[in-house]
Amino acid sequence: MMGHTTAHGWAQIALCGLLLILIAKPLGGYMTRVFAGERTPLAPVLRPLETGLYRLCGLREDEDQHWLSYAFAMLAFSFAGFAILYGIQRVQGMLPLNPQGFSAESPDLSFNTAVSFVTNTNWQSYVPEQTMSYLTQMIGLTVHNFVSAATGIALAVALIRGFARRSAAGIGNFWVDLTRCVLYILLPVSIVVALFFVWQGVPQNFSAYTDATTLEGARQVIAQGPVASQEAIKIFGTNGGGFFNANSAHPFENPTALTNLLQELLMLAIGAGLTNVFGRMVGDQRQGWAIFAVMFALFLAGVVSVYSVESQGNPVFAAFHVDQAPTRFQSGGNMVGKEVRFGIAQSALFTTTTTDASCGAVNTMHDSLLPLAGAVPMVNIMLGEIIFGGVGSGLYGMLLFVIVAMFVAGLMVGRTPEYLGKKLEAKEVKMAMLAILVLPLSILGFTALAVVLPVGTGALANGGPHGFSEALYAYTSATGNNGSAFAGLSANVPFWNDTLGLAMFIGRFLMIIPVLAIAGSLARKKIVPASLGTFPTSSPLFVGLVIGVILITGGLIYFPAVALGPLVEHYALLRGTLF
Repeated sequence: MMGHTTAHGWAQIALCGLLLILIAKPLGGYMTRVFAGERTPLAPVLRPLETGLYRLCGLREDEDQHWLSYAFAMLAFSFAGFAILYGIQRVQGMLPLNPQGFSAESPDLSFNTAVSFVTNTNWQSYVPEQTMSYLTQMIGLTVHNFVSAATGIALAVALIRGFARRSAAGIGNFWVDLTRCVLYILLPVSIVVALFFVWQGVPQNFSAYTDATTLEGARQVIAQGPVASQEAIKIFGTNGGGFFNANSAHPFENPTALTNLLQELLMLAIGAGLTNVFGRMVGDQRQGWAIFAVMFALFLAGVVSVYSVESQGNPVFAAFHVDQAPTRFQSGGNMVGKEVRFGIAQSALFTTTTTDASCGAVNTMHDSLLPLAGAVPMVNIMLGEIIFGGVGSGLYGMLLFVIVAMFVAGLMVGRTPEYLGKKLEAKEVKMAMLAILVLPLSILGFTALAVVLPVGTGALANGGPHGFSEALYAYTSATGNNGSAFAGLSANVPFWNDTLGLAMFIGRFLMIIPVLAIAGSLARKKIVPASLGTFPTSSPLFVGLVIGVILITGGLIYFPAVALGPLVEHYALLRGTLF
């Protein structure tokens, strides 16, 4: 059912989709030149800084790394970042730029937050404007928004090199990839976007919070600070950790329709652009567009589902003859937990986008979505956020499913599977399945633990299927490095901080190692010329096969858990047994 959807709402969704298609190729071309070390328009300004950093660190930019060396460099950098961020939080009260006088964070919360930002998850068990100083927000959190995003992009490029290179021992240099990504991609765009946000009304200052008196005579504290600079990279780097607890529903983070549209595009931009990078680096842009088509089809399915369900309104209200149809005077549909200034369509689009893109920023509260609509962001993350995905993680997650799909195709025709001229042997398929199965092991294992232990259920605001959904979504979001949440969970207690932190660690690093192993294995292989038996991997048949493998794999793994949560809640809602 399309419910009470409107032509205006569909037009907004279509505009975002069209703009995404238009920016994928030029952004992909630019990123390809950056990682190839070619000259770009920003080179006259940034090249001296880049080479100076290499000299300072004693690096040779032409030095190639074996996949094990690449992985070790990434892990060492991430661990060092974790330790520094943990330490900043523990001594926050003694550091400057703390006009509100916030004290140090507890050990378990500091652990959770440090893991969260190092893994590009940005899960926030804390209320930022009530606990984090300006220095912590900038030096701690915002810096990691840049480097954790750059790490993910570097890993995706390393995997692409595995497919593109032949008989090569290395897959690139982590330090060079990291530096170029920050300098040439993330930093320039973030500066421009931050200035745009300031123009639109997002604060950027070091002022103390403002005490105001409301019309009713009550005291209100209005938080502010260096918001725009964090907001820009939070979105573009698909980090999601907001300066305010309400995130992109807060008018200081997302004040206008223009900022809302820009945020939706920025969340998807790098993931879309990397598909074009993939096509260019393997020498056939059609291969990149095929991957883009898989992602775009699943993206549209999610948006249509959420918009259709939320536009129908709450069936319980219909029994009381509440008018939920859109008119000149009301948005209609299920507006609980949504901003009136955005409405149903933009809320549905943002909800789908942020969980496709592993961002976690929200402009509506996912806990208030109707059950079937709430299942969509949950499933988006469960699939590994391969639908454009986070900065890098979407592409390498999608390529894992491509490897499995080609293995299935090979079984059907009785020949060794290959992709882009590389034979996919037992090692690659095993590593791909290991990386895919890491996610459900963490998601389902931790959820089972949380819903049977009193220390876990005590933090849930609801019982029954919705309470189960809150726990399931939390570990799905943490393991998938998304960071969004069903808001009915009081996660800032040791059990949840520690287990969610472990889930974030597992979802990031235990998945990355098999991916890099695949990259190293493929890079050493020669290219096999195409033959009459070669499966065409830029055709609609390939797109359909990959979509089928994704849906079947996800359904077999997660359907029982989703059935216990959103599906049971949906049927209970229809029968009125929840109230």
